[in-house]
Amino acid sequence: MTRLQTENLHLRAPEPEDLDIMLGYENDSTLWDTSFTTGPYSRYQIKQYIASCTNDFYTDQQLRLMIEHNRYGTVGMADITNFDLHHNRAEIGILISKEWRRKGFAKEAVGLLESHCFTHLYIHQLYVYIATDNIASLRLFESLGYEKVGCLKDWFRTGSRYTDVVLMQKTNPNP
Repeated sequence: MTRLQTENLHLRAPEPEDLDIMLGYENDSTLWDTSFTTGPYSRYQIKQYIASCTNDFYTDQQLRLMIEHNRYGTVGMADITNFDLHHNRAEIGILISKEWRRKGFAKEAVGLLESHCFTHLYIHQLYVYIATDNIASLRLFESLGYEKVGCLKDWFRTGSRYTDVVLMQKTNPNP
């Protein structure tokens, strides 16, 4: 088995065939508040992203991977973003399609992602921002050993409403 797979899932680079899936995720306006998207993406933009992405974390300063279930196909996406070379830390994000949530795929995918970050990319610390009302995500990251290290007041805005977020982090257990 490679580092980016388990018995059920594997994380892989985006392919041109993922265009419609990625376009659907990026243009789901219900996700824009947490992804900081300000408007829809065009097919051309996503196609250009797929074509230009080197999937070299140090070149792109990010890594986007598709979450593929061995039986069901693509069930989501995982991102490593906001890489800070000096402090050797990065933010992670996970998106599981609505129909595949609450089946353990997010936990498995985050485990693969952090294992890759800690053992292959030698990242010292991973962190995530989670809205305080996103109980499922808070529980997920707590179950994976992420520690709540702060609360940022009125951090996410949805329309005229502001939401607090919890900052959670996990340090590489094998530096």
